[in-house]
Amino acid sequence: MIEPPVQSESIANGRGRFSRELSITNKRGLHARASAKFVQTVEKFDARVWVSRAGETVGGTSIMGLMMLAAGPGTTIEVEAEGADAEAAVDALATLVANKFGEEE
Repeated sequence: MIEPPVQSESIANGRGRFSRELSITNKRGLHARASAKFVQTVEKFDARVWVSRAGETVGGTSIMGLMMLAAGPGTTIEVEAEGADAEAAVDALATLVANKFGEEE
């Protein structure tokens, strides 16, 4: 398990760290393809990203880690990012999740 930064706030804390809770609404949840899209999005930014659910935290660049969170439809995950592009990374991930990972329903 990867440890997130010690301090976590729901807004910027002045040090390039952002977090947001996101609801998983696509039909299959955070499955392999959705996890791969999540990782591809994270890798576009100069930021370290962590994802948490039910007390478990994984790195945002680990497809297997994301799948192990077992974030099915209707669950909430917390996405936290730190770095120069932290806010943009969180915003892009929020858009990806809100758009149901681009899946046809």
